[in-house]
Amino acid sequence: MVEALPASLEARGWRPRMVSGPEAIPALVAGGGKDYQVGLLDLRVCGEPSEYFLARIRDALAHGPLGWVAGLGPGQVRLDPLRQLVRDHCHDYVVLPCDDGLLATVLGHAGGMARLEEGNQPLRPLPTVDGMVGDSPVMQALYRQLRRAAMTEAAVCIGGETGTGKELAAAAIHRHSSRHGAPLVVINCGAIPDSLVQSELFGFERGAFTGASQRKRGRFEHANGGTLFLDEIGDLPLESQASLLRFLEQGTIQRLGGHEEIAVNARIICATHVDLAAAVERGRFREDLYHRLRVIELRMPPLRERGGDIALLATWALERHAGEGGSRVRGFTRDAMRALYDHPWPGNVRELANRVRQAVVMAEGPRITARDLRLQGSGVPLKTLCEARLEGERVAIERALARNGHHLQAAARDLGISRVTLYRLMNRHGLRDGGSREAGRA
Repeated sequence: MVEALPASLEARGWRPRMVSGPEAIPALVAGGGKDYQVGLLDLRVCGEPSEYFLARIRDALAHGPLGWVAGLGPGQVRLDPLRQLVRDHCHDYVVLPCDDGLLATVLGHAGGMARLEEGNQPLRPLPTVDGMVGDSPVMQALYRQLRRAAMTEAAVCIGGETGTGKELAAAAIHRHSSRHGAPLVVINCGAIPDSLVQSELFGFERGAFTGASQRKRGRFEHANGGTLFLDEIGDLPLESQASLLRFLEQGTIQRLGGHEEIAVNARIICATHVDLAAAVERGRFREDLYHRLRVIELRMPPLRERGGDIALLATWALERHAGEGGSRVRGFTRDAMRALYDHPWPGNVRELANRVRQAVVMAEGPRITARDLRLQGSGVPLKTLCEARLEGERVAIERALARNGHHLQAAARDLGISRVTLYRLMNRHGLRDGGSREAGRA
């Protein structure tokens, strides 16, 4: 600081150390270790700062576990570069000069928050089930469905967008099934050339084709007694679909180039991110196989439907990659968390994990910002909690009405509310358009 700190701070237990510029901070922190709890950054000297000066500040603040408080002059809070610096790298700010008691309180709070974040330890253990992170209502429902599916031998078809964790769900079913002691064999149907799918799945006999110098067992035989997970089943060629159907009906396979029926005891779990029903209509997927595979249907919820799981998954990804590339990142700024919730996440959990990993390596400060996540300027308008609740309420009502042919009684029962309540909510959301029908009315 240019001016001396108030003497009352020492009386309150603080032992201040002055430095003249950002370049002195790394050496000071390295020499003092954990003796320093909080830093007060006097920005009044910079007026309207240049990008070069701000870059020096950001680099300095990345060192050590200090909690930073920015000291601004009157009017500086309206300068966008300083507002972003404070938002991304500081726990709080004060307008100097200020009351001694207020300054001491703000410094103490920043130091306390820095200690909570030290080591990047979460305030509570991350809720995980079979490798899947999350405790939102939709994930709790999914966990229950996975446990029920594990108790049967029926074929399971797992749908969901890319990056939602379909393979983790398949592994959970296998792990909790009676087959858990046998192999779980995974094959991505979309990653194998069409000409090789038959031999990969069902194996081949010696001499079946040029280069087949010896017999080879396929994935089905490797999964005998266990589970075969066919990922991206929608990409399976029609020829292989016929062979898979025969296995589901008879429990036997034939190796390529062979005539022997080989009995295989394997449970089939498949997954797809495409609409199989639409693929059937286009003639790209066999209808009889479609019905054989979807004895039990499960849907992996997209990340945008998982609410608070977004913060949990971001913390999980940060812990997983902490320290990578020498990074000292230990948390997220408020604008980063806001951007995480506003992003639609077309790539779901995989996209979130990759964005956080890049941010851990590339972040300039001790906290990941929206800019580090490359989520600035997404164009998604911010919603208040009340607005989000109203929007979710309206969507739930519209879906219940559609599912029940716009019969009020059935829709109300589906939503777990009375018909009178449903009628009132429909009026609130402007949904009373004459399309709804009372129970029993044609």
